[in-house]
Amino acid sequence: MKWLQLTLELVIGFVLLFAVVKIAGKKLISQMSPFTFIAAVVLGELLGNALYDDHIHLWYIIYSILLWGAMLLAVEYASQKWLSFRLWSEGKPTALIRDGILDYEALKKSRLTFNQLQSLLRKHETFSLREVAFCYLEADGEISVLKKADYQKTTREDFKLLPHPVYVPVTVVRDGQLLADELAELGKNEEWLKAELRKQGIASWEDVLIAEWLEGDGLFVQTYQSAAAVPNGLKV
Repeated sequence: MKWLQLTLELVIGFVLLFAVVKIAGKKLISQMSPFTFIAAVVLGELLGNALYDDHIHLWYIIYSILLWGAMLLAVEYASQKWLSFRLWSEGKPTALIRDGILDYEALKKSRLTFNQLQSLLRKHETFSLREVAFCYLEADGEISVLKKADYQKTTREDFKLLPHPVYVPVTVVRDGQLLADELAELGKNEEWLKAELRKQGIASWEDVLIAEWLEGDGLFVQTYQSAAAVPNGLKV
């Protein structure tokens, strides 16, 4: 009987959590703010504690998750409707560096050490403070960096070059499986794919680990055999 009850609670809890996350949106998953982080943790705790407490009935699980989900949606609605509430619930970016000058007081208020700031900057390909014009600590704990003009990457506009179209690569084969929908979106068919693979000496897409089409650059293919031939510790 206990096994049946546990199974029922798990299934219902899973469905309810899935529904709450889908309704609340992707922000709950990415934990964009302190509030959404807490909401995600509490939702998991509500279900986890209820499952292993014999004194908590199934209806308590349903009620707890639905109530918490309703409060979460209410806060999200209020955040969208009122700016003042949004600033209170989500917070706002903190300027850590302005015009190349580090704001040490802002760094302390954000509970960041200088070493932690340097680590975050390195993740943005910035290895020296001298490169930074502005740096903001976002509500989700990430930083946004604007480099000084001398350290910014050059663009085609800098060289007065004509713009060129940008294409998104499309994966047509993954793990030996044909992705028919993606192939159809390209306006291609299986015969075309077979012909492209034969040009690279590949008999079947079942031998392909990944195949990716990029307009203007053609079909990139890596087979299981070529992946296995790469020595340990090396990357291609």
